[in-house]
Amino acid sequence: MRFGPVRPADAEGALLGHSVKIGTVKLSKGHRLNADDVAALAEADVTEVIVAVLEPDDLPEDEAASRIAAAIAPDHLRFSRAATGRVNIYATAAGLFVANRAVVDLLNRIDPAITLACLADHVAVEAGDMVATIKIIPLAVQQVLVEQAQALLRADRAFEVKPFTPRRAALVATELPSLKSQVMDKTRAVLTTRLLQSDSRLDSERRVAHTTEAVAAAIVEAASTHDLIIVFGASAVADPDDVIPAAIRRAGGVVEHVGMPVDPGNLLVLGRLGEIPVLGAPGCARSPRENGFDWILDRLLAGEWPSSEDITGFGVGGLLKEIPTRPQPREGIADKRAGPVELVVLAAGRASRMGPEGRHKLLAEFEGMPLVRRSVEAAIGAAPGRVTVVTGHREAEIQAALAGLSANFVSNPDYAGGMASSLIAGLSALDTGAGGMLVMLADMPGITSEHLAELIAAFEVESGRAVVRAVAGGQRGNPVILPKETFHAVRQLVGDVGARHIVERCGLPVIDVELGPAARLDLDTPEAILAAGGILKD
Repeated sequence: MRFGPVRPADAEGALLGHSVKIGTVKLSKGHRLNADDVAALAEADVTEVIVAVLEPDDLPEDEAASRIAAAIAPDHLRFSRAATGRVNIYATAAGLFVANRAVVDLLNRIDPAITLACLADHVAVEAGDMVATIKIIPLAVQQVLVEQAQALLRADRAFEVKPFTPRRAALVATELPSLKSQVMDKTRAVLTTRLLQSDSRLDSERRVAHTTEAVAAAIVEAASTHDLIIVFGASAVADPDDVIPAAIRRAGGVVEHVGMPVDPGNLLVLGRLGEIPVLGAPGCARSPRENGFDWILDRLLAGEWPSSEDITGFGVGGLLKEIPTRPQPREGIADKRAGPVELVVLAAGRASRMGPEGRHKLLAEFEGMPLVRRSVEAAIGAAPGRVTVVTGHREAEIQAALAGLSANFVSNPDYAGGMASSLIAGLSALDTGAGGMLVMLADMPGITSEHLAELIAAFEVESGRAVVRAVAGGQRGNPVILPKETFHAVRQLVGDVGARHIVERCGLPVIDVELGPAARLDLDTPEAILAAGGILKD
């Protein structure tokens, strides 16, 4: 491939290296110039264009990306159509994303023109989550390089999604006078929620004395009707011969490993009774925040059985976020009040469900006002001087509709990739002292300044140490306030995903604020806009 400037007369058949605007017509990067394009360029007095001229053995970026993607085993994966040299790959089932780093590294070292990025190894995913992306950097790449990539991917898996297998779980919890019943009740609730992602059920709970004999009897009883047993001890495991590992052996089972180099999560016990896993949970698993217990549980639910060698290899990356409520935190937690909430209004999306007419839902009028302006005015009314609007699709028109409003505007050039990029763009614009980010969708006409103020007040009551979420009739909705503690996780988001996974796995309390139907009324189609009393605009 030859890349560089040429005269328009010599550009026919070449691919545009950069977009060019001719009057009202925009020729996009990667567009193959035809005779009409060349004539239009000459008529517009364009003297030079940057193009890529393909050699006979070159493949255009989209074809190259498509061929590489086709070499990946499609089990439990969905592939997007190639666009701008990119194919995105999504999970089609809830499960464990497992990456083969050696294969991914080899592919990325074939040539810098070919890239494959994916999630970290052994990450739990839901159906619809983006797990990997293939991107061709230049406008074309040599066919021989693509063939090398295909051969590598056909010879060995670069990654896969191992679907979770639902299990019937039993909880055995030991009692001591020092352990409050409320703590045990919360433990059951947290465990029930943990199992939901795999469609597993917590079928039973038995509370017994903290003795080897009592726990062993409960394990034997549970094994007759369950295929997963989880034991929470009222006192932490202090030795391989302590109550829980001793009870697994007394029940006729085998203890395969005690302890793991993951913090929180050190004090885990992995055993089995026949083919039934028996997990001695560390105390930190009473919290919903990610800890070593999740790592083992997810593997078991995905059909893996971690060996001692696997577990002792968890140390790199095993230092996880602190859980402030654990009995002995690594260090004291300062009683520091969070900074103010800043509001981010997401107005960058393509409104792809609005049909081929090209209408933009955010420009639809409600009571004579564009929907996007109505939303931003509500945000300003709740938090003057602390509102950022993220724009992208039809940016000039959106900003024109917001003329005169005292809001900060941030452009998201990657808006076509999905919501994650808009969240990150909005987060990047926040003041460094912000204690939380209220994420508001610009297509929710029922959300008022009063609603937003109510959410902010709830956040302040929690001193900025909780997620605050709008609900309607108990069903989760929007907006949501994400505390500063979640900002790092937001920056790791990719693709067309929001913050739901962060809310569910961050380990912080989630405070639901009932806002009524407004919390679930977002407008994605022309019919929805008309039904809500709006007037469609082009």
